[in-house]
Amino acid sequence: MAAGCAALLPAAGPTAVDVYTRSNGASSAPYALVRLNPKVIATLAHYEPADLAGMFKSNKPPPAIVFEIGDSVSVTVFEAAAGGLFIPIEAGVRPGNYVTLPNQIVDNDGNITMPYAGLIKAAGRTNVEIQNDIVAKIKNRAIEPQVIVAEVTQNSQLISVFGEVNTPIRYPAAGLGAKDRITDAITRAGGLKDQGYQTWVMLERGGRRGTVPLANLVYEPDNNIYVQPGDRIYLYQEDQKFTAFGATGLQGEFTFSAWRINLTSAVGKAGGLIDQQADAGSVFLYRNEPRHLAEELGVDVSQFKGDLIPVIFNADLKDPSGFFLATQLQMRNADVLFVANAEDVEITKFTNFINNIMATTSNGITLRNQIKLSEKI
Repeated sequence: MAAGCAALLPAAGPTAVDVYTRSNGASSAPYALVRLNPKVIATLAHYEPADLAGMFKSNKPPPAIVFEIGDSVSVTVFEAAAGGLFIPIEAGVRPGNYVTLPNQIVDNDGNITMPYAGLIKAAGRTNVEIQNDIVAKIKNRAIEPQVIVAEVTQNSQLISVFGEVNTPIRYPAAGLGAKDRITDAITRAGGLKDQGYQTWVMLERGGRRGTVPLANLVYEPDNNIYVQPGDRIYLYQEDQKFTAFGATGLQGEFTFSAWRINLTSAVGKAGGLIDQQADAGSVFLYRNEPRHLAEELGVDVSQFKGDLIPVIFNADLKDPSGFFLATQLQMRNADVLFVANAEDVEITKFTNFINNIMATTSNGITLRNQIKLSEKI
């Protein structure tokens, strides 16, 4: 009878039995139930926190800088003696046997022009490659020529840093910035506007985007990867939050107030478990996990579509070791925490429901008898 009437009774969410047996209606979306154990914690820890090193797997310093269309280039030619192609015999007093040509812009075809050598391909090439090309074209006319090609202004391979920084900046990847990491690039932009625990960093590279909390770069050094030419780094502020429902002391939306917190801390922020109501063995954490991670957790992903799998993690805080496991499970932004009622709470609710019905019926009978008695009088 209690089971049959359970659906009619008020509740803050599903019962533990509903979650375990998935008896929540044929039209409901499927989900995977994963019980916390050391193996699950270890698997999650391998992917926690979300990182840039995993998304942008190459953490090598940027490749050699190459010239591109729009870059400004300087060409200096040295000859072994005066009287050659560029240095006249009557050279007068000179600092050396060389001449520096006017700066050039790499044109829309990717070329620069070199006297006596014609068009020289520059786009997509390093300075050494361009130097060797020029020497090869003038060596039969100049006296033991040597060439130095230098970049005057880099206008193509730039790194942009903007958002919640003191001085948004766009600077060349060459020179001092050649081996910058993300935090170095942020420092070039004047640093952060605040303390940073609410700050997120989004890196856009090659059409892909990765976003992590700023502290991720500080406490997880592997994620503080090298910046690459063309990178765009955007910093913004957003509180990380989770929502708590069910048999917790407080219900609602809570901020992390830190760059990361664990499940135990989240339960504490939500006021802990209500002693007279909560089923400590049925603490549930709702979140979407990447398909590959869900598969590593032992989920049969064949029944799900899409790249994200809805997963409910079950923490058993009746087990003394459950608190240790919960301490190692890191919360994520937008997680949902739900604590189910104990079974006897549902029985008590049903009993109160029946008592209310009986009391209403009894009151009705008493009222009827009183009316009949007053009629006789």
